Amino acid sequence: MTPKGHYGVYGGQYVAETLMGPLNELAAAYADAKRDPAFQREFDEILHDYVGRESPLTVCRRLSAKLGGATIVLKREDLNHTGAHKVNNTIGQALLARRMGKKRLIAETGAGMHGVATATVAALLGLPCDVYMGAIDVKRQAPNVARMRMLGAKVVAVEEGSATLKDAMNEALRDWVTNCDDTFYVIGTVAGPYPYPEMVRDFQSVIGREARRQCLAKFGRLPDEAIACVGGGSNAMGLFAGFLDDREVKLVGVEAGGRGLATGEHAASINGGRLGVLHGAKTMLLQTDAGNIIDTYSVSAGLDYPGVGPEHCYLHDIGRAEYSVICDDEAIAAFDDLCRYEGIIPALESSHALAEAIKRAPKMGRDKILLVNLSGRGDKDMDNILNYKKSLGDSASLR
Repeated sequence: MTPKGHYGVYGGQYVAETLMGPLNELAAAYADAKRDPAFQREFDEILHDYVGRESPLTVCRRLSAKLGGATIVLKREDLNHTGAHKVNNTIGQALLARRMGKKRLIAETGAGMHGVATATVAALLGLPCDVYMGAIDVKRQAPNVARMRMLGAKVVAVEEGSATLKDAMNEALRDWVTNCDDTFYVIGTVAGPYPYPEMVRDFQSVIGREARRQCLAKFGRLPDEAIACVGGGSNAMGLFAGFLDDREVKLVGVEAGGRGLATGEHAASINGGRLGVLHGAKTMLLQTDAGNIIDTYSVSAGLDYPGVGPEHCYLHDIGRAEYSVICDDEAIAAFDDLCRYEGIIPALESSHALAEAIKRAPKMGRDKILLVNLSGRGDKDMDNILNYKKSLGDSASLR
């Protein structure tokens, strides 16, 4: 990464002048915190005592036997407090907010897990919290909306645009511009202007560092492939961070293919997008020839962002990571498989990564290991899953 957060041509700070001051303040504060052992000790202590880290590895013995070929191993971020990887990052950013003297937290959320995680740490630290959420996501992720409100956060439903994650982030940025003196914007993914992509990646890197150490301890070697779903891409960058220097480990990001790339109804920014600027960073975007953002689609609320973290674009360009596409029906099938073969209910986001592993495993030798980041649990998705199956008339799978 170059100064001001460029990864090759990607990243940077493409924002209004009014945000340059707050961003520079944030970058300086984060650089200072990174050098402070006391900050890292408190962060690690809360991850251990409050979140319940480290999260274990789980070998999918029955599913792997059914597939034949490589062994699928899960990094169990679903077992964290709040049920996903998101809390790793919100704790780090909330501690930084307190260090900077900020009195209020705001956040955007799609599937709701980042909103829940932000509301959780706001309650832990005694800070008021507003969470912006697209009106469509408010409806399809009702359990997480209830959790945020129970934790004391105000959930602001955004009706503008496509009423999904992109529009929630737009509104959160508007709030921050207006109230930056006392407000800290907790971005939930490795997107946005510098220093957010670096900062979120660093806080989430605990996933990859743990997984690397655990693989060596459990199997005596590193995995052959490390696979994670990619919307904005924070859980994937967290996993990849542990293996970037291990060239023998293939890094695989999995984008949401929705109803298929050819239909235009998807959220695969790397595979189906083009270079542009969104939310303060240059990245690969789903946009028209005129530069207008295209509405995304995915069965998963957490993957329907029209852009992707700039570091992912760079890793794709230099060939260090491969980015594949999984469609709705494949993700739903993988969801069912993990439930019925392993007794684990995954988030729909994580099901995309699992589906990619299920496709790859039978083509590989039995001595190979596929490490999948199970980024969250699927409690929040149950109504969405049932509605999807009803729309297909899939009565057998509802029993």
